Amino acid sequence: MRVEAGVAAAVLALCGSAVAHAESWAAYRIPETGTTVDIPASIFTEDAGKPDGHGQRFRSADGRADLTVQAVPRTGESPAAFLARKNPPSGIVYKRITPHFFVVSSVKRDTIWYDRCNFSVRYVHCVLINYPAAEKRQWDPVVTRVSHSLGGS
Repeated sequence: MRVEAGVAAAVLALCGSAVAHAESWAAYRIPETGTTVDIPASIFTEDAGKPDGHGQRFRSADGRADLTVQAVPRTGESPAAFLARKNPPSGIVYKRITPHFFVVSSVKRDTIWYDRCNFSVRYVHCVLINYPAAEKRQWDPVVTRVSHSLGGS
């Protein structure tokens, strides 16, 4: 039992260090919408399907984290109205809404979920990230870079 716990701790430490030091980044672009974002290609190595609208879902090789980049046509809603219509889970820990974007984040079943959407004239450009809450500190620089790099025309 102690050996198994030690092995599990070592695996978590290795996963955490891989996250903290994302070795390679790639610029991801949705051609149809102009959405751009930097993604840590060394972490999100698996294709996880398509979201609504345009974009791509990615998953970490161990399946413990995922990232979605998506863009949907803007219907004229404000960021606050768009967010309300999406009916986010209760218990939001962090929320910031401006006239041009929103960011929300919380914890659900030991997983942190983070959602940022930027509003352009024609599209809503979004990035959604889910990752283990126990690894928050290791993920902070990754989430920050992804969030700050999100753009679109």
